[in-house]
Amino acid sequence: MARARRHGRRGEPEGTAAIARAAISPEQDARLARLFGELELSGEQLRQFREAPASDTEPWEVLLQVLAIDEHEALERLSKRTGLPFVADPMPESSASRFYEVIPPDAARQHLVGGISSDGHVMTVATGRPLMPAVFTLLETRLDMPVELVLSPRAGVANLINRGYEQRGDLVTEIIEEMPLDESAIERAAGSVGAGNDLLALARQTPVIRLVNMILFEALRRRASDIHIHPEESKLVIRFRIDGMLHDSFSPPLSLAPAISSRLKVMTELDIANRHSPQDGQTNVRIGQKKVDIRLSVIPSIHGERIVLRLLDQSSTQLDLDAIGMSKPMQAQLLDLIDRPNGMVLVTGPTGSGKTTSLYACLGRVDRASRNVMTIEDPVEYRLSGISQMQVNAKRGVTFATGLRALLRQDPDVILVGEIRDRETGELAVQASLTGHLVLATLHTNDAPSAIPRLVDIGLEPYLVTSSLLGVLAQRLVRRICQTCAGKGTRDGSRCATCFGTGYRGRLAVYELMTVTDQIRRLTAQRADAVTLRDAAEDAGFKTMREDAAAKLAQGVTDEAEVYRVLH
Repeated sequence: MARARRHGRRGEPEGTAAIARAAISPEQDARLARLFGELELSGEQLRQFREAPASDTEPWEVLLQVLAIDEHEALERLSKRTGLPFVADPMPESSASRFYEVIPPDAARQHLVGGISSDGHVMTVATGRPLMPAVFTLLETRLDMPVELVLSPRAGVANLINRGYEQRGDLVTEIIEEMPLDESAIERAAGSVGAGNDLLALARQTPVIRLVNMILFEALRRRASDIHIHPEESKLVIRFRIDGMLHDSFSPPLSLAPAISSRLKVMTELDIANRHSPQDGQTNVRIGQKKVDIRLSVIPSIHGERIVLRLLDQSSTQLDLDAIGMSKPMQAQLLDLIDRPNGMVLVTGPTGSGKTTSLYACLGRVDRASRNVMTIEDPVEYRLSGISQMQVNAKRGVTFATGLRALLRQDPDVILVGEIRDRETGELAVQASLTGHLVLATLHTNDAPSAIPRLVDIGLEPYLVTSSLLGVLAQRLVRRICQTCAGKGTRDGSRCATCFGTGYRGRLAVYELMTVTDQIRRLTAQRADAVTLRDAAEDAGFKTMREDAAAKLAQGVTDEAEVYRVLH
């Protein structure tokens, strides 16, 4: 990249240093304004700029307001005037690691500067605030090398900074020393958050960062799988989903909603200025040595942005058939199916019933040294060594169907399909199972026998189903009774600290496994309904989820109220 031309100080038009001179006449204003060239600043606009209170501390922001033009357009004009390159979405290279080692994250975010690359002698730096020569001089001093500037939008630089500190091992948020969250902590944070309309500035404020950190920390301390941030007419409600149930946890002042939303968007590299359309993003945080994946969904509501965060703690996930509650006889049946060289095994149930966990527990039993195991998922929830995983990305044309086609050209032995949701994906999965591959997939049905009519309903021919399907595992999740308080929610007269007073801690699955017999194949060919298929399966020894739940009740690991709630 060519060295930036100097106009006055680095990255600064020649006239900027002269603006502060006193007693400037309108003619002089006009002459100085012409020095800004392509920015097309008039003498009157220059006077407005000079008289603005924040022109010394935030000159670029003030200039944008005076010019009343889009940030991208202003940067492109400034690029033409100064010769500094304009990069809309800068990406950090490994050679810029010195920047992220030497420059503190808070300083980089405060001044909106991020390292892009270095040749060992010069550091290329993106800036979203180009009229701050003192900052660039300070960077050169701290880095002990000249800096070469490129111009980028503020959101682009914020994303660059996040990526840069991630690459050096400091994830976007490193939550280590946060105390448990309570109402007094929220009040202190709320009192410390400054007012303003600049969403990016709000997201950078230390109290906001700390408050979001504390919310994440508390959610993970309570083993929450999701965080719901729900603005209502007069309050902001934060709820945690713990063991499948939502619990109201905190109610910060409604005025904090924009700050919390902006901070989370910065973390997940979303557009903080877009508050009127749905957005999805992801990031990860670190708590000590644990790394937690976060997926963020934002939608606009009549009272503000409603946010849901899905948390996935890789270190606490139990990918073991024993740990998730499967009986030994059923494990033997299931392992017999996944040891087959080809065919299709389905896992069914509603959203959040643990289907993917069960599939990965099965993959854990596959010999990955001698079999090529590949997956196509949306999203990739678990990381397992020895397998290749592909993420669905509809925006780039990677759907389950197109991804599955690509996987079939990679000489796989075992294929995991995150979900069969349409005819095309179903037919590809069946064809793969008929051509020498073992296919594991999920499907949304209420029980195991309903899987077959569901496949026919989405357009698969019955003869294809009978030729490929080996078995169907259906499941639900029930909460485990807390062993500390024996399900009472209290211990020694106070709230149980283990289950936070709920009486439950953790979950286990109740299952039913239907293997496809010759009789079920004949009924499938006749397009039999789920009731008929269930009767045939029971004649062959099929045990329902209710029977599995009854066995777990007898073991004392759950209770009748929980089984009724889930299976009613």
